[in-house]
Amino acid sequence: MSTQARIEQKLLEGLDPVHLDVLNESSKHNVPPGSESHFKITVASPRFEGLRLPARHRQVYGLLAEELSGGVHALALHTLTPEEWAARGGRVAESPPCRGGGKRRRSPP
Repeated sequence: MSTQARIEQKLLEGLDPVHLDVLNESSKHNVPPGSESHFKITVASPRFEGLRLPARHRQVYGLLAEELSGGVHALALHTLTPEEWAARGGRVAESPPCRGGGKRRRSPP
């Protein structure tokens, strides 16, 4: 099973979301082709009701502890309640371009 599929499965089981999108953004970073190391996760779940952003993120990190201790290097998280998701019209911000690793232009010394 791919890392992306494991992430999706764990979030579906652990958060019972009304919306889940797991996007592998590894190709936008300085990693080998086919990598599964950078993900953008958009999840709307009633389990986030009454929780501030750090607590929502801790829930996701807890569910994905195994992946985060292995090959997953970065998560861009958009954690919303169903009402917040609806108020945004089902949209979240696009990820910015990668500025790290070999993709960043460095000034000459």
